[in-house]
Amino acid sequence: MGLVVASLQLSHFRSHRAGRLGFDGRPVAIVGPNGAGKTNILEAVSLLSPGRGLRRAAVEDLARRPEALGWKISASVQGLTAAHELETWAEPGEARQVRIDGKAATQASLGRVLRILWLVPAMDRLWIEAAEGRRRFLDRMTLSFFPDHAEHSLAYDKAMRDRNRLIKDQVTDAHWYAALEAQMAEAGQKITAHRRAAIARIATAADPASAFPSAELTLTGPEGTTEPDDLAIALAEGRRRDIAAGRTLIGPHRADLLARYSAKDVPADQCSTGEQKALLISLILANARALAQDLGKAPILLLDEVAAHLDENRRAALYDEICALGAQALMTGTEAELFVTLGNRAQTLQIADDHGTSKVTQ
Repeated sequence: MGLVVASLQLSHFRSHRAGRLGFDGRPVAIVGPNGAGKTNILEAVSLLSPGRGLRRAAVEDLARRPEALGWKISASVQGLTAAHELETWAEPGEARQVRIDGKAATQASLGRVLRILWLVPAMDRLWIEAAEGRRRFLDRMTLSFFPDHAEHSLAYDKAMRDRNRLIKDQVTDAHWYAALEAQMAEAGQKITAHRRAAIARIATAADPASAFPSAELTLTGPEGTTEPDDLAIALAEGRRRDIAAGRTLIGPHRADLLARYSAKDVPADQCSTGEQKALLISLILANARALAQDLGKAPILLLDEVAAHLDENRRAALYDEICALGAQALMTGTEAELFVTLGNRAQTLQIADDHGTSKVTQ
C-alpha cells in the first residue's frame, strides 16, 4: 500500500466553493469537461507538499473568485509513518500557513509526511524550452528523496540574492563577498550532491520491461560545463566577471538537466513530441518506483490529462504499472472511456461546472 490521501476538504479554493472528497487508496479517475475544475483537485493535493504546487501559483490566485475570502485545504492522510491531519490555508493578503495535527508547521515539514509527484501538460515542452523548467523538474524529483533539499535551496537563494545586491551596488570589499560565497558554497554543494544522488537513484530504478522508454539523465553547469568541485573558489575567481554581468553566473542556479532516449541514443530535445511525453512518464514512474523501494510505500501521483495523448496499449500499460506500484494516482480526463481498462481497480469522480462552481459526484 502506498501513501494515501483518505479525505480532502476544499473551502473557497479555485472553482470549488466547498467540498469533501473521500478516497480509498485506489487510483482515482477524475472525469469531466474542460474548465470543470478537475486540475484544481490535483493542485489542492499538490499543496500538501512543500512549494507552490503544480501550477506554481501565487497564494492570492488560489482563492475562489469573486469572493476572494481566502482559501483552505484540509486532508486526512496516511503518511510515511502514521496517519495525520494536514491543513494549509491563506487569509486575504496573508502568507500561506500550514498545520500538521493541529500544530503550526513549516511547508518543508510536509515533505516528511507525504511524497507527491506530478506530471502536467505544461511539462510536455520540458526538453525544448529554457533550463529553468528542467531545474524545477529535477528539484521536485530530488526533494522526493531528500526532504531537506528545499531548505538548502532557500539558504542558497538568500545568500545569492545578497551577493547580487553587492554586485548591483558595485561593492568591492572582498570580505563581504567571501562571507556570502561561503554560505552559497555550503548550501550549493549539498544541492548538487542531492541532485546527482537523485539522478543516480532514478537510473537504478528504470524498468527494462516498462512500456515507456528509459531516459539517461545528465546534470551540467551553464552551457554544458561541469559543476565546480569547489564552488567558493569558483565564485571568488568569478567576481569580476559577475560584477561586469550584474549577476552571479555560476552555481546550481545555472545548472541544466539533459536527457537522452537510451534505446535510440538520441537527445530528448530531438525526439518526437510523443517520445518526449513517454520519456517524462518513464521518469515519473522510475521516481515512484525508487521511492517505493526506499520507503516501503509508493508516493502519491498526480497525472493531469496524461491519458489523452497515449494510445490504448500505452494507457493500459500505464495503469498496470501504477497498480503494480500500489500507488494512489489521481488522474484527470474529459472522457470516462480513457480509464475503462482500469475497471474496478480505480474509483471514479464525476465533476461538472455549475454556473462557475465545481460540483463533484462520487
